[in-house]
Amino acid sequence: MDFESRKIIEALRSGIPSRVIGGYFGSARTELLAGLSEWLDSNTGGGKILTASYGEGKTHLLNTVFRVAQGKNMAVSMISLSRDIPFSNLAQIYQRISQNTYLPKREQSGFDSLLEKLEPGKMAELQLFTAKDLQTDKLYYLLKAYCNTDDPEVKFSLLADLQGDFIGNTQLKKIYKGIFAERVTFSANFVKSRHTWDYVLFLGRLFELSGLHGWVILFDEAEHIGRLGRKARFGAYVNMSKFLNSSKHNLFSLFTMTSNYAKQVIEEKDERGHLSEAESPDYVLIEDVLTRIETAPELKPLDRFEFREILSKIIEFHALAYNWKPNTNAEELCERAWSCGYYLRTKIRAAIECLDQLFQYGDVGIIAAGELEQETYLEAIPLPDELEA
Repeated sequence: MDFESRKIIEALRSGIPSRVIGGYFGSARTELLAGLSEWLDSNTGGGKILTASYGEGKTHLLNTVFRVAQGKNMAVSMISLSRDIPFSNLAQIYQRISQNTYLPKREQSGFDSLLEKLEPGKMAELQLFTAKDLQTDKLYYLLKAYCNTDDPEVKFSLLADLQGDFIGNTQLKKIYKGIFAERVTFSANFVKSRHTWDYVLFLGRLFELSGLHGWVILFDEAEHIGRLGRKARFGAYVNMSKFLNSSKHNLFSLFTMTSNYAKQVIEEKDERGHLSEAESPDYVLIEDVLTRIETAPELKPLDRFEFREILSKIIEFHALAYNWKPNTNAEELCERAWSCGYYLRTKIRAAIECLDQLFQYGDVGIIAAGELEQETYLEAIPLPDELEA
């Protein structure tokens, strides 16, 4: 029994996206993937937005891009946005990004190994960067302390800060003074609500100096921004703008969201009509993000030929997973599964159900899919800080 194949089939059957699938099903949407691959080779950085209907493969596409990027010697981070991870809170977003950052050929997340292996000359460049090129110089003092302490508890606290569990300015001053017997005076006190972008730039520069080709950040289910209150949504758009327009350190960002976002949120919540509520110059950034969402390319449903290509591989993996020889082919399976629901995810699960029945009973009964309820973003759920206001 092939357990890797079993894992793939079980992931497809459950409808739960998995990175392991992304390495085997890149044959669909080859033109789109080729364009994204060329973009990652461009050294331009920046961001893109892709939209699609529910169940049409947005997360699967991101998992495929994950594999492609790692094959190009790039660091990759991937997070799914939700009610618990509001994009208006960049500090919280950064923490999730750092926790879900994978280096090439590494199964476990984390970037601390790069700090330990960085050559002295490169480390000096990184320290100079943190002293001169960021909004605050907190990271300069933190990095210098990290490189000059042998106390495991102190080192752990400093590394945790780099991963988004920020320590206070006073605590860092105390740590620094304990190591160097010098008093620290920050150029500006670090405030996570205003200065977290420094950490994103720091990681980008670390990856660059470590010899990686770049850094790709994948944001799934960005439509959850539409569930925030207006003030938080505008803050989320400003944060999106930072990622979409970043051209430093070969940082690439890719957002996926449902194709009904423009109508249900931008149009029906009259986002542009309330732009005057945003602080200057944020309204210019917000307007740009709204336009980019409205004009974002949409993933089209796969045609029958592309679907048959996927089914050919599913038949192969199912045979390996359960050690049998399916008495069907991709064309027959396509005929059975094509009409079982509108969404790609539903069709794939129907195809696997057909194979399961053939494997267990030697025949296929009636397979049908019910109607799926569509999510709406018209009624925003306020965040705790909005309730207090």
